[in-house]
Amino acid sequence: MRASVNRSPGRRPSSTGTYTYPSTTSGSRDPTTVHSTVRPRTARPRTGRSTIGGIDAQQIICAVSESRGVSPAVGLAFVNLDTCEAVLCQLSDTQTYVRTLQKLYVFAPYDILMVSSAENPKSALFSIIEENLEDLDATLTLLDRKYWAESAGLEYIQQLSFAEDVAAVKAAIAGNYFAVCCVAATLKYIEHSLGKTFAYHSLRIKFEPSEGAMMIDISTIHALELIQNLEDARSKKCLFGMLNQTSTPMGARLLRSNLLQPLTNQDTLELRFDALDELSTKEDMFFGVKQATKAFFDIDKFLSSPILARVNTVLNDDVRYSKSPLDLRNNRTYAVKAGVNGLLDVSRTTYKENTDDVHTYVSELSEEHRIPIEVKFDNVRHFYLRLKYADLPATGLPAVFSNAVKKKDKIECLTIALAKMNAKIIDSHNECLLLSDELIHELLIEARGFASPLFKISEGIAMLDMISAFASLVTTKEYCRPKFDATLGIKNGRHPMKERFQKAQYIPNDVYATQQTRFQIITGCNMSGKSTYIRSIALMIVMAQIGCFVPAQYAAIPIRHQLFARVSMDDSIEANVSTFAAEMRETAFILKNIDSRSIAIIDELGRGTSTRDGLAIAIAIAEALVGSRALIWFATHFTELAAVLSERNGVINLHLAVDLAGHNRMQMLYKVASGAASEQHYGIALARTMPLPHALLDRAEIVAEDLRNRETQRKQTSRTVITQRKRRLVLDLREHLVQAQRGTMGETALIGWLKELQKEFVVRMSVLNDEEKAAAQCSPFQDIDDGRTSQTYDNGTATPSGQVSGLSCNEHTDTEQTGECIRECRSPSEGFGSSVSDADSALTWTNTTTF
Repeated sequence: MRASVNRSPGRRPSSTGTYTYPSTTSGSRDPTTVHSTVRPRTARPRTGRSTIGGIDAQQIICAVSESRGVSPAVGLAFVNLDTCEAVLCQLSDTQTYVRTLQKLYVFAPYDILMVSSAENPKSALFSIIEENLEDLDATLTLLDRKYWAESAGLEYIQQLSFAEDVAAVKAAIAGNYFAVCCVAATLKYIEHSLGKTFAYHSLRIKFEPSEGAMMIDISTIHALELIQNLEDARSKKCLFGMLNQTSTPMGARLLRSNLLQPLTNQDTLELRFDALDELSTKEDMFFGVKQATKAFFDIDKFLSSPILARVNTVLNDDVRYSKSPLDLRNNRTYAVKAGVNGLLDVSRTTYKENTDDVHTYVSELSEEHRIPIEVKFDNVRHFYLRLKYADLPATGLPAVFSNAVKKKDKIECLTIALAKMNAKIIDSHNECLLLSDELIHELLIEARGFASPLFKISEGIAMLDMISAFASLVTTKEYCRPKFDATLGIKNGRHPMKERFQKAQYIPNDVYATQQTRFQIITGCNMSGKSTYIRSIALMIVMAQIGCFVPAQYAAIPIRHQLFARVSMDDSIEANVSTFAAEMRETAFILKNIDSRSIAIIDELGRGTSTRDGLAIAIAIAEALVGSRALIWFATHFTELAAVLSERNGVINLHLAVDLAGHNRMQMLYKVASGAASEQHYGIALARTMPLPHALLDRAEIVAEDLRNRETQRKQTSRTVITQRKRRLVLDLREHLVQAQRGTMGETALIGWLKELQKEFVVRMSVLNDEEKAAAQCSPFQDIDDGRTSQTYDNGTATPSGQVSGLSCNEHTDTEQTGECIRECRSPSEGFGSSVSDADSALTWTNTTTF
């Protein structure tokens, strides 16, 4: 693997004032050093620079520049030397620069350029990029401030961009000062440090806006194994490896780019779904496309062949670079084939005749003076004569020779006649060059005319190749076209990689989430499938937002703009942080960036410290995440966390079911069920499968059951908890009625469902009323509110939360087609009318209303 930072020890001076910054990330750190809140690197296999995610790496140079402020504007410019493309972007980033890091990871630059003043004192962006150099697999090079000029960037764009794109590019970059400065620095570095230049109007330059893509940070990319398997970097057991059935290199690159920044534009995604639907249902079209795209494997050769054929009709095949001045001159003179231009042919004939006259004249001069004479050529004197000093007659050098210069044992000189011949040769040669340059310039203009269409053709082939790769997958398994909706509903969803690569049959699960059920706590014993379940949800959302069908029987998915994953990890030795420190850094990052348009999966938070501290921190973080209104799946072993948050608005409990068949047998069902884990002491149950003394295990179960009964009794007699449950029950009623109003059930089915809903509500509210009366008799004082009883309805009405009703409309809907039950359940929305906020009035309504 290429070194992450320095190419040579210390700083490397150059003509442009650049130097490569030496590594400051290796070695141990002072434990008192304050670390930034950027997410720590996740341990992963290291791969060679030659490939990235199974794709041949390209030589890409990147420049990064930033403004200073609370929400800094960051400009980036990426120049691909292999494809002659330049991508400019400018984004408003957070102080953790997560979007900047995502862009860098997507493009995978070979070199990252920054302003030299960013080093001392170190800017926040400089420090964050430096910390992530290993993950980015790039070098960090500093460039003097004078090369980051907006005027130079605009001049480069005017000169190098495709002629037909200049106006559009200038309009797109208007006001994006830092992106323009970055392209100036990048092209200046390529010109001076790498010795490469671009011909006029030969570089494809485009501006890529920051909107329209989901933000996925690097740690989440690794945790979900989107591009690379964590255990084996060469394995295809990752989402990219599973989806990558492309036939062309650009198709694979497009797939990788889409996985790292999924789309958020619904119209674009629907068009991809339409194409995939048609391709996967029409067998002849599918095989025809697959066969056609295979011919484009060597796309560069395939598309350049017509252009090369046109070039070969003009240029001579035997034209080669030569170091000899005379050979170099002749190569330029005869670069264009004979017969292409009549005037050029006449000029070259004149040039040849004048050159032949020189050789004839020298031969006659040698015979006349009986002196061996050589004809030489250089770019200053052109043709001149060389004689050996020993061959001169006794009378010395004849008078016809002039401008004589002695060099060792030789004399170099001219004659008046030879000087006149040189003048004629120069005139004829200049005329040849003028005509040849004109023809080659016309040829270049003609060739450049193909560049823009060829880029579009290449992009079209890449998109078709990627869609056909999706079709190869969805036709072999039960995949469905996702529907975009405010409610997340998945029927029989599956983990795409687990299903494909594991030998045992995969057990599917349902997913349902609205704002009322946005925070889902997943409990269950070890190896029950919690991590696989929450990862499958994230992966299905990513697949939907790249335009691929998802592994489910039915799927309704809301478009998300951010995806976060905080999964269990080991101590990070390289970063010199413990498991708990790494957990807290990642969690701080999520809390700082998460919003209502995000989705997050959290796995076993707080396990890196003591049980009491871990539980306390997990509860505090969970409460903060509930307030973000993002969709969150929170897998944990802390059953107390599920109990404490069960009454919160927007929180529900789920668990992975386990079959305890007999005393010494535990079978994982891998099936999600509502409520917290009913088997509170699954650790004891698992211990019974081991050869431990039965008396010891019986005693442990008695103690655990006694503690559990005391806690249950205390909670049931709490009037505050009962009030929370009553209000939560009313909130659930409102949501079910909203779903019914927006659903598609027939009148008969709707009446039957409403009757069942009414009956359940009356029964459950009556039970809570009885518990409240009993609690009042036990204690003459009202329980002190702990501050969590006042939450907010979706429409703003104050209410506490509670456990979601076990009755949902999909349990009372006569479904005639797959996924209909989930289609009936939709999220609450405005326009339903005033919400029910009083439990007694709600109970009166359900007792008096008949259907």
